[in-house]
Amino acid sequence: MDVGWVYTVQESMQAYAANVYTSVVEELTRGQQRRFIAVEQEFFRLWWDGVTSDQQKRQVRQLLEEGRLEFVLGGQVMHDEAVTHLDDQILQLTEGHGFLYETFGIRPQFSWHVDPFGASATTPTLFALAGFNAHLGSRIDYDLKAAMQEAQGLQFVWRGSRSLLEQQEIFTHVMDQYGYCTPSHIPFSNRSGFYWNGVAVFPKPPPDGVYPNMSEPVTPANINLYAEALVANVKQRAAWFRTPHVLWPWGCDKQFFNASVQFANMDPLLDHINSHAAELGVSVQYATLSDYFRALHDLNVTWRVRDHHDFLPYSTEPFQAWTGFYTSRSALKGLARRASALLYAGESMFTRYMWPAPRGHLDPAWALQQLQQLRWAVSEVQHHDAITGTESPKVRDMYVAHLASGMLGMRKLMASIVLDKLRPQEAMAASSGAGPTGHFASVYNPLAWTVTTIVTLTVGYPGVQVTDEAGHPVPAQIQNSTEIPSAYDLLILTTIPGLSYRHYSIRPAAGAQEGTQEPAATVASTLQFGRRLRRRTSHTGRRLVPVANDCYIVLLDQDTNLMHSIWERQGNRTVRMTQEFLEYHVNGDVKQGPISDNYLFTPGKAAVPAWEAVGMEIVVGQLVTEIRQSFYRNMTARNYTYAIRSRLIHVPQDYDGELLCHRIEQEYRAGPLELNREAVLRTSTDINSQQVIYSDNNGYQMQRRPYLPYVNNSIARNYYPMVQSAFVEDGESRLVLLSERAHGISSQGNGQVEVMLHRRLWNNFDWDLGYNLTLNDTSIVHPVLWLLLGPWSLTTALRQRSALALQHRPVVLFGELPGTATKPPGPQQQEAVTLPPNLHLQILSIPGWRYSSNNTEHTQNLRKGHQGEAQADLRRVLLRLHHLYEVDEDPVLSQPVTVNLEAVLRALGSVAAVEERSLTGTWDVSTLRRWSWRTESGHCRGDTTSPSRPPGGPIITIHPKEIRTFFIHFQQQ
Repeated sequence: MDVGWVYTVQESMQAYAANVYTSVVEELTRGQQRRFIAVEQEFFRLWWDGVTSDQQKRQVRQLLEEGRLEFVLGGQVMHDEAVTHLDDQILQLTEGHGFLYETFGIRPQFSWHVDPFGASATTPTLFALAGFNAHLGSRIDYDLKAAMQEAQGLQFVWRGSRSLLEQQEIFTHVMDQYGYCTPSHIPFSNRSGFYWNGVAVFPKPPPDGVYPNMSEPVTPANINLYAEALVANVKQRAAWFRTPHVLWPWGCDKQFFNASVQFANMDPLLDHINSHAAELGVSVQYATLSDYFRALHDLNVTWRVRDHHDFLPYSTEPFQAWTGFYTSRSALKGLARRASALLYAGESMFTRYMWPAPRGHLDPAWALQQLQQLRWAVSEVQHHDAITGTESPKVRDMYVAHLASGMLGMRKLMASIVLDKLRPQEAMAASSGAGPTGHFASVYNPLAWTVTTIVTLTVGYPGVQVTDEAGHPVPAQIQNSTEIPSAYDLLILTTIPGLSYRHYSIRPAAGAQEGTQEPAATVASTLQFGRRLRRRTSHTGRRLVPVANDCYIVLLDQDTNLMHSIWERQGNRTVRMTQEFLEYHVNGDVKQGPISDNYLFTPGKAAVPAWEAVGMEIVVGQLVTEIRQSFYRNMTARNYTYAIRSRLIHVPQDYDGELLCHRIEQEYRAGPLELNREAVLRTSTDINSQQVIYSDNNGYQMQRRPYLPYVNNSIARNYYPMVQSAFVEDGESRLVLLSERAHGISSQGNGQVEVMLHRRLWNNFDWDLGYNLTLNDTSIVHPVLWLLLGPWSLTTALRQRSALALQHRPVVLFGELPGTATKPPGPQQQEAVTLPPNLHLQILSIPGWRYSSNNTEHTQNLRKGHQGEAQADLRRVLLRLHHLYEVDEDPVLSQPVTVNLEAVLRALGSVAAVEERSLTGTWDVSTLRRWSWRTESGHCRGDTTSPSRPPGGPIITIHPKEIRTFFIHFQQQ
């Protein structure tokens, strides 16, 4: 069921989804032979909680127990695979799986991932870790699918991680050229075949009950024609697979809202075929995915192995490359990632508040409500027609509203945690009514490493004094705000231990005092315009301005006001590097050729420069030097369309500046665009990359992307998703790009990196107009990239940690400082939580699940009808650790890591018990037995999903790219 892109969740629920579940459950109870699979939990949960009667709930439980209703995938949504981050994929699966296990005691064991626009190599690892026995997908490039189909290669064992290999492999079935829908054409009718209930109508059903495209009912007069059409299609498909069993999907988007009509026609059709099986050569039956995959597994066939490569990009025809959605609705992509980062920080803040013991008055039940609201909002937007930007504006507005509401609740929770732990004297000062004399900032580091970074605040006065908890002055810089007139940006250098706070007071400066910061803005280059010039091959005659820190010297060309080159200290190499904005001009008239829309990127020709003049100023400060470039469409334009704000950071002595010094922070401004323009930032270098670019799968692993020549549409078909990082390299240097949101990325020339930042489109294609998918996006977007330049050894060591430092920047809570307070208010210092540099604390959370960790006990409680009586479990902490490096990526950081969880979590209390769980927490790994599948390599994987390990101990070893999940139980205080 895939309706999220048509109307909002609420409207879809009222007009369609409720009817699907209500009518399907009713019809399943009327025929023992009938089967149905359900996928996404967001709609089912709404139906279960808000629509069902007690009788319907009993029917659902009975159908699940008998295997006639089956939940597959089981996440909140069917997530996109190209532009979603691994952490968010896990979150939405965890939310769905937790609901299913808590409510029914069931754990999905098969995926149904048929609609995402391309397939990521992260997916097989993710689903194997979740305990799935087999994976089913559909959308891969049409050329590749045709070749695999011809070679009977659509079924294979997929080893998605080159580090984990067979440890987390999964049997994979890719649907054939017909995809996941029943074939729509039947030879004796001009209507959609086998869709007897027609096409759903939104938002209200037709009063006469006659829906569009209702197929002809099955009658004695046409049953032979229906049977022959179905059997012919089955036989055609049988030639594309190696086994005698053929998966024939019945249904499609917006189907089964009137299941009685569907089953009333299919039942006699199946009976007719089976009664003539001898002459037709086919027998048929209703089946769930469990039925189908079990039949394949029982054959004990030897399967081919696919390695760690993905199925991206996805094209359906030569001029239909689905690579535009990598960037569509960039603002939504950015908001979704910020919400995810805020949730990540809020989870560990609340866990640290509760352990070893809460000392304030915060209501844990209220706190869990705030967490759950944002968990669900972030989960919802991972849908393949959500974060992709392929929804209508109305649905986008719904996602934005849900995210904004969830983020507001999370900020309230964070503020409550900070204020609830005020020292007694500060609480008295805060309530004394004394007027504010400045501001305080509580800064929380959500990563499990010590982080040294710059935090930026906006203040209303040009001179400030910044002190820490002990009243000591701290390094800071103030400058004119680039966004808010008459305001100032305050930059504070902070070092924060893992999962800990720092607290600062910020007061207006009263004369020259120790630690006072005055506006530091030395304009080294005025706002005179640089013009677009022909490229020169030598430095002769160029006027180059250097901007330097301890790691880089950036040279800027005063003739054009563009970047010219970067000298990097570690490799002692100067790399020629220019950045500029270009635009693809795309067609909007279907009569004139292929068009671009939310999904598709179809440029007619190469991108052209989107500027004639660049204004530049360089602001030099104690901590940061900022290069401000503004790009104007022409020499007479008053307002710029594009901008780059580049920061080089000067790290004082006695600070660990490795990550800070080695990055060039860039924030861009793009928009509003002219109509039918697709805006890119092109970084051109003299790195001899051979037009090969590397980009990530979901922030988990890198994929090598050589430029592939195509007869048609080569530009679009060489675009790939970048969720978190990408790089180009040669034998000496590597240029790494780190991103805080997803983009499309390509290398259209040797040494080039092209990042699509924004899209604004309109076309007259009827389907796009009907669903409002023309993407007439007039917004201004502000994406951020960090650049790392250096030898392989340096960038390999820094890339993963720098990416997480960008993704999970410290959270700043800003408030007024009471007049009587002498120190910034905030929680008392807690002991840090610190992991080795190659491990990432992927989650530290109190989910509040009500189910027992013991499956037998939980199942017995469900059978006794006690499922609604349990209270939220606040004593069980969910911990997930992720090894960041590939097996051979770094000589030191790629080694297995042994940690003692008792020591790591000492700050939270004494560990009483450690349970290792499946990825989403519903399986005890000691009881998880996944199916083994025979492969051509001669290897037959054992029943367990991981190497044998001592059960339940606090000392664990994590191998390259492993993700391990635990329940931690602490001793009560």
